[in-house]
Amino acid sequence: MAVEAAGVGPWDGLLNGAGWDVGLHPPAALGVEGAGRVLAVGADVDEFAVGDQVLAHEAPLPGGSGFWAERVLLTAADAAPCPSGLTPAEAAALPVNGLTAWQALAALELRRGQRLLITNGAGNTGSLAIQLAAAMGIEVTATASASATDRLRGLGAAQVVDYHDQDWPDQVRGQFDGALTAATGTAAAAMPLVRDGGRLCSLTFDAPAPERAITTTDLTVQPDATQLAELAKQLSEGTLHLTPEPLPLREGPTALTRAEAGRTGGRKIVLIP
Repeated sequence: MAVEAAGVGPWDGLLNGAGWDVGLHPPAALGVEGAGRVLAVGADVDEFAVGDQVLAHEAPLPGGSGFWAERVLLTAADAAPCPSGLTPAEAAALPVNGLTAWQALAALELRRGQRLLITNGAGNTGSLAIQLAAAMGIEVTATASASATDRLRGLGAAQVVDYHDQDWPDQVRGQFDGALTAATGTAAAAMPLVRDGGRLCSLTFDAPAPERAITTTDLTVQPDATQLAELAKQLSEGTLHLTPEPLPLREGPTALTRAEAGRTGGRKIVLIP
């Protein structure tokens, strides 16, 4: 695939021998998500043709190198067609965060009318999870900075509490059916707010041990072309919203530093070769 845009996230700091083995073979490009144009297909690939626009999350990387490059090798089964209404930057901003939000909600198994707590609701994954959950008829309470309150309410959150206040757990009505913790160190604070028999899904690998019949899970996102195609469709139709920040590829190191520090202002950084 000719890469037209590649997503950047804090996970990219784990790729270079720092904790996430995706088959990267240095010297190599980082990046496990992106969008672009098909340049060639294998002999047994029927679903794509040269010239097709696609987006993908790929892990492990079949070619030993990632999306922060001019070209990348993909597994056809992990790629989704890119709707014509999406720009490459929009498409590249979606895969990891969108799939993470989708798969976390699936793990929580919530139904219409139930209640969900999301920590770091202003982050790229949290904001997508708010939208997906609200569309399912789930009542969402999110933690975020005060400056993000109006934005998250506009995305569907019923309540937003300021995580800077150490007493934020006292400001919400407990007995949540599920909790999605997307901020490091918040799983322990969220656990007492989940009802007996509820579920907690951590995206930061700090899920507490099960108690009170609560199911707890640490989630690692998985490539899924079917889910990604549906997310891209919703994004192109305007029922799902995200805001990419395109930067030239040469600013990759700076972009990664910002992503790891959470200094993106609620925007998803994408690199343009």
